[in-house]
Amino acid sequence: MDLNAIPAIDMSDNPTGCCPRFHPEGWDGQNLHFRDKPFIRATTRSLAHVPLNMGKVLTRVQAHIAAADAAIPEGYLMLSRDLSAWQCEHLIAVSGEVPEEEMVTLSGDFITHVFQGPYREAGKWHGQMQDQVRAMGKEPGKVWFFYTTCPKCAKTYGKNYVVGVAEV
Repeated sequence: MDLNAIPAIDMSDNPTGCCPRFHPEGWDGQNLHFRDKPFIRATTRSLAHVPLNMGKVLTRVQAHIAAADAAIPEGYLMLSRDLSAWQCEHLIAVSGEVPEEEMVTLSGDFITHVFQGPYREAGKWHGQMQDQVRAMGKEPGKVWFFYTTCPKCAKTYGKNYVVGVAEV
């Protein structure tokens, strides 16, 4: 995959009006290569790994992205990882600077794997992503998850796809 590219998401396949239907083809087994790829960094509070203020935080972030005209053309990408049982970090890909938000860049090589199942499996999936990196003869770095749909849309679509993204 080209530098800073991600697989596209068909935003028009959106019967719920909330999250577009996720098609895992093109996401599984990808090698992503980022160099100074811009992201917004946001955090949410959690209670035993269950997000508490996700809606409020994402509403704020999305409004700022729209005001800055900084949505990425591929669709969207939000990488999430638990910092503790009480806090989660989210990196939201953007096309440029977004005022009023914390900006970070991501550089490095990453592998992807598409999982399907309940969110409670994330701990097991985290270990599987680390094992995949080790099978490549490398030491795993950070592991993020791209939760492709909200719980309500996952129920409507009948599938809950989650993309693991591991730093190689």
